[in-house]
Amino acid sequence: MVQNEINTASGASSLLSVSNLVVSYGHIKALKGVSVEVFPKEIVVLIGANGAGKTTLLSTILGLNTPVSGTVTFEGKRIDKLPADKNVRSGICLVPEGRGVFSSMSVLDNLLLGAHHNLQNKDKNLARVYEWFPILKKRKNQIAKTLSGGERQMLAIARALMSAPKLIMVDEPSIGLAPIVVNEIFNILVMLNKEGYTILLSEQNAFKALKCAHRGYVLETGTVSLAGTAERLLSDPGVKAAYLGA
Repeated sequence: MVQNEINTASGASSLLSVSNLVVSYGHIKALKGVSVEVFPKEIVVLIGANGAGKTTLLSTILGLNTPVSGTVTFEGKRIDKLPADKNVRSGICLVPEGRGVFSSMSVLDNLLLGAHHNLQNKDKNLARVYEWFPILKKRKNQIAKTLSGGERQMLAIARALMSAPKLIMVDEPSIGLAPIVVNEIFNILVMLNKEGYTILLSEQNAFKALKCAHRGYVLETGTVSLAGTAERLLSDPGVKAAYLGA
């Protein structure tokens, strides 16, 4: 499932560039000068323990947090001072940790909510989502809270796709799922990447995530401690000891 490496040194411009980002919650610094780049059609993974700053980084990129300092650039434009709704309209979406769906709404209504600012293309996008997630078409009139955990995660990803994003950020998609379902979710992410989607993934299951990624960043207590190709991180002794159980 390992992807072909993208040569980021070939002169291609980054889709997303985070530079020296500092984010605080009161007196606590959650991010301490984090720098991350994502190039078009990559899967980039953020690995690290709980509290490392992965969710804070994704939330700040989207515009849910205002950084103390540093910059976030998307398609060459500064976005770190913009509200989340503008960043969503520009092509960034976040699939939050915990399979955040509207549990009392139907599958179809959840999907249509994801297209709220892209209604002119909703039928085309819905047909494509149903092609990729046939179980959601089968259950389109079912209330979301009655879905299995894996189906809710698929719904959360599919709802994000309804906005026709240029960058999909996925936060901890494997939490609470059975191993066979985790495999299915990662296969879906690889499939979407092959379809041309750029993905920034936060994940504690470092082995699974690195196996499907092009590059990765290791976050520890709000800083990037290591970065490199997925192959390099998989073979790094420190990463093996801390995250791969080796």
